[in-house]
Amino acid sequence: MTDEQLALSYVNGNNRAFDLLLSRNQSKLFSYILFVVRDRDVADDIFQETFVKVVTRMQQGKYTTSGKFSAWIMRIAHNVIMDWYREQRSDKIVEAPRENDLSNVGHKDDLLDGSIESQFVNMQVMADVKKMMNNLPAPQREVVFMRFYQDLSFKEISEMTGVSINTSLGRMRYAILNLRRMAKQHNIQLQLA
Repeated sequence: MTDEQLALSYVNGNNRAFDLLLSRNQSKLFSYILFVVRDRDVADDIFQETFVKVVTRMQQGKYTTSGKFSAWIMRIAHNVIMDWYREQRSDKIVEAPRENDLSNVGHKDDLLDGSIESQFVNMQVMADVKKMMNNLPAPQREVVFMRFYQDLSFKEISEMTGVSINTSLGRMRYAILNLRRMAKQHNIQLQLA
């Protein structure tokens, strides 16, 4: 059964269907939440709150099979994360100045190509990028994670985050500008081998 069919089965009283939905989606959803909030305890809380909202909305009949179930729960998780950030804003979000562009950062699958030396260089570059991403504002970090680590299209990102495609593209652009600025400041080479 698809996730969508399982969701409808759960709505119709099959609790086992929800267990399957949870097991299919928990790893991807938790890794997304953890990457955005960068704190395991907070991620656990947000993950639990997300699934409480998922169950509540399903029981209230607010789930329809108009789209992918995973996109629907990612959207709910995004909203819970943004609510948490609003509460934490003064302490947690760092806005970086917007200057340059980081268009030469490769995709994670690039690590599979080339020699051992190239793989090491590529892994180091991606590790440097990940460290710098931790300094991005949450909306920018979220778009970069969804695009490069979850291989989502900008259309899917915009649907999950509830913003227009242009806003998603703009957030990616600013993230790239910020990453390139940080790389320049710290003299980090971001060229994949």
